[in-house]
Amino acid sequence: MVKDNSISAKVLDVIIYITLIFLMIVVLYPIIYIFSVSVSSQQAYESGKVVFLPVDFNIETYKIIFEAGTVPRSFLNSVLYTVVYVVISLFFTTTMAYPLSRAKERVPFKKLISTIVVFTMFFHAGTIPNFILVKNLGLMNSMWSLILPIAISTYNLVVMRSFFESIPESLEEAAFIDGANEIQIFWKVMLPLSKASLATVGLFYGVAMWNSWFTAMLYLQSDTKYPLQLIIRHIVMQNQMQAELAAMGDTAAAENATNTESLKYATLFLSILPMLIVYPFIQKYFVKGVMVGSVKG
Repeated sequence: MVKDNSISAKVLDVIIYITLIFLMIVVLYPIIYIFSVSVSSQQAYESGKVVFLPVDFNIETYKIIFEAGTVPRSFLNSVLYTVVYVVISLFFTTTMAYPLSRAKERVPFKKLISTIVVFTMFFHAGTIPNFILVKNLGLMNSMWSLILPIAISTYNLVVMRSFFESIPESLEEAAFIDGANEIQIFWKVMLPLSKASLATVGLFYGVAMWNSWFTAMLYLQSDTKYPLQLIIRHIVMQNQMQAELAAMGDTAAAENATNTESLKYATLFLSILPMLIVYPFIQKYFVKGVMVGSVKG
């Protein structure tokens, strides 16, 4: 490969680097600001001194969070729900996507099943029928009410099917000749070749569950089972209520609103921390996985 050393090429490189640095700042600044507010004093935040770095550094808010126990418990709940959801969803998604990716001669009613699957992308039963279904199945106030109704995403299913279709059938034929059955081919041939797609789809499932709070609000009655995002919503709503009372002249409400604002930022930072830690380890698979189905032949 010959490197272009012309002036125009160097100018283009400079523009590209400046653009990338600008985008990096745009992405990182909100995260840094959230952390800075969470470890700054109330007076510094109220006076607007916190712009980028912490002012009057302290970790009192985090002490309050861990001493109270509500946020750590909800954090562990979110981790549990996310891990279980990703495992179950990947199992159902892959076991359904693989047969749909094979020739119709091997899969009876393949076209009908594929049509039904695609139909669910455009039409949804709605919140009330789902609530009635979950209640009649006896899943209310349990982890499974958050997981089973959304165990398969149609979009992720289509992504996995596209990836399986890109794997040459000659590999399966060779495995058949060696005496492998369908389950062995799926487990020992297809899945090892699907690490990039599995990481990508698993990331989609994990982020969706980690950020979910609405279904928990509908189906969970015990606050000991609340996920972290629902706790954050309660904190935000409480802060808004305190702010409205403070605007009407309630001084005690004004002080509580400030405390809740700091607590909100600390909890918010804890909620995004796991994704910041996990993403670098699966980034190499994610880059490959997003290209699934984009190149044929």
